[in-house]
Amino acid sequence: MRVADKLRQAAESGAGFFSLEFFPPKTEQGVANLYERIERLARLNPLFVAVTWGAGGSTAQRTVELCSACQGVFGLETVMHLTCTNMDRAMVDEALAGAKAAGVQNILALRGDRPRNQEYQVQANGFAYAADLVRYVRAQYGDYFCIGVAGYPEGHAESDDKEQDFEHFKAKVRAGADFVVSQLVFDPELFVAWERRCRAHGIDVPIVPGVLPVQSYQSFRRLAFLTKVHVPAQLQAQLGDAKANDQAVKDVGVAHAAAAVRALREAGARGVHLTTLNLEASVCRVLHEVGLAPAADPRPLTATAAPALPAALPAGQRRAWDEFPNGRWGDARSPAFGNADAYGAMVRFDTQGASRMWGRPQRTEDVSDLFVRYVRGEVPALPWCDEPLLAESGQIGAELARINGLGYWTVASQPPLDGVPSADPVHGWGPRGGYVYQKAFVECFVPGDRFPPFLSRLQSLPGRITYYAANRRGDFMTNAYSGDDAPAMTALTWGVFPGRGIVQPTLIDKASFLAWRAEAFRAWREWADMFPADSPEHRFLSDTADECWLVNVVDNEFKGPGSIWDMF
Repeated sequence: MRVADKLRQAAESGAGFFSLEFFPPKTEQGVANLYERIERLARLNPLFVAVTWGAGGSTAQRTVELCSACQGVFGLETVMHLTCTNMDRAMVDEALAGAKAAGVQNILALRGDRPRNQEYQVQANGFAYAADLVRYVRAQYGDYFCIGVAGYPEGHAESDDKEQDFEHFKAKVRAGADFVVSQLVFDPELFVAWERRCRAHGIDVPIVPGVLPVQSYQSFRRLAFLTKVHVPAQLQAQLGDAKANDQAVKDVGVAHAAAAVRALREAGARGVHLTTLNLEASVCRVLHEVGLAPAADPRPLTATAAPALPAALPAGQRRAWDEFPNGRWGDARSPAFGNADAYGAMVRFDTQGASRMWGRPQRTEDVSDLFVRYVRGEVPALPWCDEPLLAESGQIGAELARINGLGYWTVASQPPLDGVPSADPVHGWGPRGGYVYQKAFVECFVPGDRFPPFLSRLQSLPGRITYYAANRRGDFMTNAYSGDDAPAMTALTWGVFPGRGIVQPTLIDKASFLAWRAEAFRAWREWADMFPADSPEHRFLSDTADECWLVNVVDNEFKGPGSIWDMF
């Protein structure tokens, strides 16, 4: 059924509704576990679900497969996002044909973000704006597809002229859009004012406000930075106070999202579009708090078999992903793995800003000096870290400065902990009344000439030291193996709390390490691309990315001071 028709029916009946948004997971096991999650969420009866589309078609196959499962297996009306940036007509035609073959009748037409390391490009026979895509889909398929577009109550993040941005939005709707889903809204009053303006300008298609229940402080900061949406001072302060406690952050996120939904509904919005980040606990809490979740399962599923994929994990571990999402450090089998990087590019600064902050490196000594100044608090960010070091790194700050000065460029680290109270203001996390533990680890880039002797030292302490290493070309090595010689999983952080099993929010294995490796080496290339291609800075950074190794070193002895620093 066309989503626009469903939205109008909901408006006429006066019934409240909600819709949900997912992104294609990075791993096959993440997909399998997302299917189980969607099955449970389907029983809450969303009006529709939406699946995102990666920049330049980077997730095309997985997006179409996920849409097909939502529509055909779980019986959910599905909206497939489709971006046109850096995509030619053949790619768009293939995506539309795949959607139609899967029984998907609804498209959210977007311009989209540029792929990393690429400029915005209008491909041969391609599209410059979302309005071009709307017109093309309408011309090729007539009324078969119900076409939605994105609306930006505060203007698009890349637009300096908000009046012109609104004119572009009107043109997009008039090109043939049937409904609108808004950008994330943290301040309901801004959405209400914008919707009134839309109606005053003759835009009469349904408009659904987008709401995000904040899942973690990291993902919140990431999305707020990328979208540049207004965050109310009270929410900003509450999240800042709670940022060291994952559960407290989620509680703040649920309370704010529920209040936003109530305010939007009181102002006349019949429903909301919830960004899930592939997590379900907070979404379910919000829906129950505002009375949009049914008391019982409203209907059975429309099919009996889910797609064949790797086995999912027990429900208890799935719930742990919701309670303690840790971005790339989480379990690669989680559908939310890597959600901190699910939207947008890694490097967050323009060329001039990056040069002011990071200089113009042409030697390894320049990079070492930059990293030393970062760990000393003299530089606020790096291409891999968009905020200063956390407080707990203060106790290993001297060692971090030393090894960075030696040419081991650290991008992540933590000291060992043995039963620290979960309420500790520096090291604590999770609910009060528990104890937290962690192994010391350091992740760093190692220049190619230093890597062989460094690897030899790592291998000199089998059992004590676990390492994972990879380069940009894809070479990989580790000493973490299970009994069947398959790469094993290593727990980095765990906690014990009253009335709960052991929680392991921070893990590393081959899948998660290699997924991060791809991101980490992209950041080198993005940094290089901020300089002209024929410049010494570009050549140096590109060559460094080609030659260095990313190495994660874990000291499995968490009870003592650790020998991890002896490796450097």
